[in-house]
Amino acid sequence: MGKLTILALRVVIAMVLAGSLFVQVWMVPLLSTDLVEVGAPDGPRITLLVIVVLGILCVQVVAVCVWRLLTMVRRGTVFSHRAFRFVDIIFGAVSVAALLMFTIAALLAPGDIAPGVVLLICGAALMIGGVALLVLILRTLLAQAVARDVEAAGLRAELDEVI
Repeated sequence: MGKLTILALRVVIAMVLAGSLFVQVWMVPLLSTDLVEVGAPDGPRITLLVIVVLGILCVQVVAVCVWRLLTMVRRGTVFSHRAFRFVDIIFGAVSVAALLMFTIAALLAPGDIAPGVVLLICGAALMIGGVALLVLILRTLLAQAVARDVEAAGLRAELDEVI
């Protein structure tokens, strides 16, 4: 991966982290105020706000882990067992995000929300779950690449002994 590509991705990640922090600090309190003004009961309102904050936290965790993986790519150490920790954390965060999205749908289902909206939210939860499965597949590919790298290092060592 080229230096320019890594730099561009880091700029995007920095913007995502800054934007998510802005949403957590500024927009979530405004959402809370709006929900109070429309007369939302305290229980569902607080639950929804917690889900939103946790969802944003999932995005932040993924962004930080991708940043760390980019660092490993730049150093040429991404095909190592240390990378699995970050990929596993990404898988967990995306899985939690899918569950949080489904929880929002479950909270909205018994209310006055149109069933189509609840169905769209369930579809979004399904798509996020699909991303989690994709990360799991990429983890398997990383495991195969690490195994090949270890095998190649062993073969190089044997060849060096022969020479």
